Amino acid sequence: MNADRMMDICMLAGEIMLTYGAETYRVEETLERMAKSAHFHNVHSFVTTTGIFLSFEEKGRGDFMQMIRVDDRNQDLNKVTLVNQVSRELVNGQIDADEALRQLNEIAKAPSHYPGLLLHAASGVAGGAFSYLFGGDVSDTLPAFIAGFAASWSIVTLQEYTKVKFFAEFMSAFFSGMLAIGLVWFGLGENLDQVIIGTLMPLVPGIPLTNAVRDLMSGDLIAGVSRGAEAIITALSIATGIALAIALFL
Repeated sequence: MNADRMMDICMLAGEIMLTYGAETYRVEETLERMAKSAHFHNVHSFVTTTGIFLSFEEKGRGDFMQMIRVDDRNQDLNKVTLVNQVSRELVNGQIDADEALRQLNEIAKAPSHYPGLLLHAASGVAGGAFSYLFGGDVSDTLPAFIAGFAASWSIVTLQEYTKVKFFAEFMSAFFSGMLAIGLVWFGLGENLDQVIIGTLMPLVPGIPLTNAVRDLMSGDLIAGVSRGAEAIITALSIATGIALAIALFL
């Protein structure tokens, strides 16, 4: 297999996985397996939360090395699963390099597996369920659903325009907190604390925090610390936004 083609395949696979929520050690392992399956030697990969480095040696042509920077980070584990499947088929010889590259390009260009409206509705359902789980009444589930839906919608919309993730999270928490307070004022709920808790739970950075712990446990200290810092800043942004809403309207 041509080294340049293998490098393109590996870097595209790694970029998709890292962008959509895979742990850094999983990305490194996938790239190394794919390169070794093509009979390249001295394969080494180094992945951080914002970049991928890959090098290997081709007999008679020397070493090849490439790096790419990954700025966007989303959550779509379905795409991570699809890339894993492509890598397994390539390693097992079920598909060739051209087919693998074609499938990876399709995965990269494909829209989210779930429509946006469904994701926002799921956030609303989660908000209502969490408000009840944390001690709220049944009447609190409706305002928590509405505010949770609004929080999910606003964070996606704001990120498209601001391109600043933490500011979008801050403003989303502020808007959804303001909406939750307003709904309770109009009599749609009884326990404001539980409604606010339910509203914020869909915004909690669960996947980044889990990946940070898994990276640290697997020995990827740089990636683990950076992911942990990202999760902490996200939590602070959410807390600051809701605190501002409470300070202004209560």
